Amino acid sequence: MACRKPRILHIYKDYFPPVRGGIENTINLMARGCSDEFDVSVLVCAGSSIPGETVIDNVRVVRVPEIIRAWSAPFAPAFVSALRREASAADILHFHHPNPTGDVAYLLSRVQKPYVITYHSDVVRQRAAMALYGYIQNRMMQSAQVIMPTSPNYIESSPWLRRYKPRCHVVPLGISLKRFEPLPEILDAAKQLRSRYPGPIVTFVGRLRYYKGIHFLIEAMLSVPATLLIIGTGPEMSNLQNLVRTLGLANKVEFLGDVDDENLVRYLYATDVFCLPSHLRSEAFGICQIEAMACGVPVVSTALATGVPFVNVHGETGVIVPPANPRALAEAVSQLLSNDEYRRSLGEKAKKRAHTYFSAERMVSDIKSIYHQVLATSSSE
Repeated sequence: MACRKPRILHIYKDYFPPVRGGIENTINLMARGCSDEFDVSVLVCAGSSIPGETVIDNVRVVRVPEIIRAWSAPFAPAFVSALRREASAADILHFHHPNPTGDVAYLLSRVQKPYVITYHSDVVRQRAAMALYGYIQNRMMQSAQVIMPTSPNYIESSPWLRRYKPRCHVVPLGISLKRFEPLPEILDAAKQLRSRYPGPIVTFVGRLRYYKGIHFLIEAMLSVPATLLIIGTGPEMSNLQNLVRTLGLANKVEFLGDVDDENLVRYLYATDVFCLPSHLRSEAFGICQIEAMACGVPVVSTALATGVPFVNVHGETGVIVPPANPRALAEAVSQLLSNDEYRRSLGEKAKKRAHTYFSAERMVSDIKSIYHQVLATSSSE
């Protein structure tokens, strides 16, 4: 009789599909990647989806109804009983932080199962909420078997992680690099895209949020001889469009909105320089940098005390500049655009670094090793 696979339960507020976000997509990659050795389920809130249970790519997804969201956290009383039920069949719980909904539900459920935490980010904008959530997060981190920050930089700069440094094991985020292979049809499409725009192309990809610093990049374009393509939507869209009109940059800055995965790759291969101008700590890693690097595009990003400069290494895969500094952004982008050989060299090294450190396969392998370690420790107790 075949032995059953160990059961893993991921716990967060949303999942991809349908929510297209960095954490949601990462959980998807982790869950699917581990499903060959583990029986993987995901417990999330329903959001705009229909509550209930479904199976997506061998991963069982349970969505719990919610009433409302405040400070980005779902209020979902049913999450407590759902977690108690789902955890009863699991061997390891895998929490993704920050997630007050999941943490509160775990403490209220009184479940006693070993768990690990992927620590994506500190709570930055909702600092007032830490007066309450800080106690809850501390309780969770005290009892976690392993805490997985996404970069060594974040351990050193986070007061929460420094407190539990001996329990931390860095697991960098990864992406599916196969999506970014330079297929002939992709390169042909990229060539056609380049013909639409005069001169070089600078690209930003991501949700248009307050911490992304896109307004600094737009200001920088006043002195950069290139076209800026902004891919993505978000709450800052109208403010940024107004800024472009005010600065008279409508002929140099184009908002493309959301694009599908296939077209994103085409735009990245058409790009000369990728820019991530985030200026606040909410930008904990910057997966979009890896996507550009996988296409051989050098990156200009900022010297945040997070994983951003861990992904993009200054002078090796791109250029790091001070945050919130349009002049520095303009100088760095212009430097790369004016030196073809240097730009190509950085792009080649960027692609190598993406494949060496930031593949989904490497991330999944690290996760599996930690799961096996926790299972071995639990069975010996």
